[in-house]
Amino acid sequence: MKTIAFFDTKPYDKEQFIKFGDAANIKFKFLEAKLCADSVELAKGCDGVCAFVNDTVDASVIDSLFSMNIRVLAMRCAGYNNVDLAHAGGKLQVFHVPAYSPHAVAEHAMAMLLTSIRRIHKAYIRTRDFNFSLNGMTGFELHGKTVGVIGTGRIGKAFIDICRGFGMKILAYDKYPSSDLDVEYVSLERLFRESDIVSFHCPLTPESYHMLNSQTVDMLKTGAVIINTSRGALIDAEALLDGIRSRKIGATCLDVYEEESEIFFEDFSGHIPSDETLATLLFMPNVIVTSHQAFLTKEALASIAKTTVDNLSRFFDNQPLQNEVTLK
Repeated sequence: MKTIAFFDTKPYDKEQFIKFGDAANIKFKFLEAKLCADSVELAKGCDGVCAFVNDTVDASVIDSLFSMNIRVLAMRCAGYNNVDLAHAGGKLQVFHVPAYSPHAVAEHAMAMLLTSIRRIHKAYIRTRDFNFSLNGMTGFELHGKTVGVIGTGRIGKAFIDICRGFGMKILAYDKYPSSDLDVEYVSLERLFRESDIVSFHCPLTPESYHMLNSQTVDMLKTGAVIINTSRGALIDAEALLDGIRSRKIGATCLDVYEEESEIFFEDFSGHIPSDETLATLLFMPNVIVTSHQAFLTKEALASIAKTTVDNLSRFFDNQPLQNEVTLK
């Protein structure tokens, strides 16, 4: 039986990973600590490591794992921008879960959008206080509006399908357009200028870092709605805040945040917030923030565990590898 150090464990992780791990003769050592230079020693004696989006897999962590004779890192997520792939070459084989449930993320993006523009969150709070006034609750319809979808992979396509059901006009941008998708691809500038709603569904790369910044905020239609369920650093948080303050951005729905690594997935309800930008965003009446939960469905958790365990089994059994990531 192989033992895998499972960092940044949450209660909802265990059931599915134990289930699929037992079937594959893999045991998980569940650890609450995030993986970083200070915690990497907890993996000592294990055969591999399983990490998540806010773990830090830099050169020092990779060297430490290599010195422990650990040769495999299984990311239980699609993103791997927190892994130093250049340094991992020849030391660690890195795997990820490219598609666990695109519908989970796409549906969450739409749920946030509808909640925002129809003031559902405000109505919920108001009626619980027995206030049934409709003052200040006017929203707008999605039918006929233009949505700009940045990134047309599996999640982007699922979101496009949902938007079509609402009768929306769709503009898309992707560095690598999909040949089998019936959608109008446009330049990023045109997408920003013509879209009533902009939704991010692309990976974080050096090229996409701060894709929404002070210059591109200026391109937006006045009152545009911004949705990000992908990676926080696609958006310059300060530029976003300035856009909201200037009324250029009409509403924002964030499931990710640029500096989320030390905040999201944890309970800080009894603490004074240290991130002033996030605190200000949360104070804004036209901003909705969820804590990186777009993936969190029963179906997605099962798919993540199944694929992660399969990646590990293939590695240990010398079978043809799937979902390996390397520096391109």
